[in-house]
Amino acid sequence: MMPVVWLLAGIGVGAAHFALLRRNADLYISAGGFARALGLQALRIVGVTAGLTFAAWHGALPLLLAALGIMIARPLILRAAMVAA
Repeated sequence: MMPVVWLLAGIGVGAAHFALLRRNADLYISAGGFARALGLQALRIVGVTAGLTFAAWHGALPLLLAALGIMIARPLILRAAMVAA
């Protein structure tokens, strides 16, 4: 696959991870949402682990690009959350 595809895949995984992190925090502070929050936490961790593991199977460069994509997604999601607030 082309390097740009790995970077975009990392951005997608990272965007989903950080968007679900906000939802996860809301569930932890809400009444009765603890069990759902734990499930969502597990889903987030499994998703990132699966994405990075898949990239690692394809080599070091795809793994590095996917990890870079995850790091790029964080400020994008934070900026979107600040604009929405």
